[in-house]
Amino acid sequence: MIGYVTLGTNNYDAAAQFYDELLALIGASRFMESDRFIAWAVSPTQPSLGIIKPFDGQAATVGNGTMVSLVMDSRDKVDALHAKALALGGKDEGPAGPRGDSGFYAGYFRDLDGNKLNVFCMG
Repeated sequence: MIGYVTLGTNNYDAAAQFYDELLALIGASRFMESDRFIAWAVSPTQPSLGIIKPFDGQAATVGNGTMVSLVMDSRDKVDALHAKALALGGKDEGPAGPRGDSGFYAGYFRDLDGNKLNVFCMG
């Protein structure tokens, strides 16, 4: 069920270098990146670890930038879970929809305690 975990960073370049070197030890490499996000994995079909500049523009702290992501097998399920989270009182952190041109489709929300979650599918 877990697809990936992100860790907030205040020093993107240093964090990228750290994880490039560290995760190379287990055969992981970059498989997705943008100007604010990099993800490493041993395979695009296995759980991954990423670094990210927090969405809200605030400094990354333990927890700010941290997110639990749940992999779905369809866009309909991404849409449904995102909508249900908001209906239950969650806060929208990014509407469900495509992100970039890699086939990544996602919706972001915070739960009632402020924990950030994401539901996504590939393709």
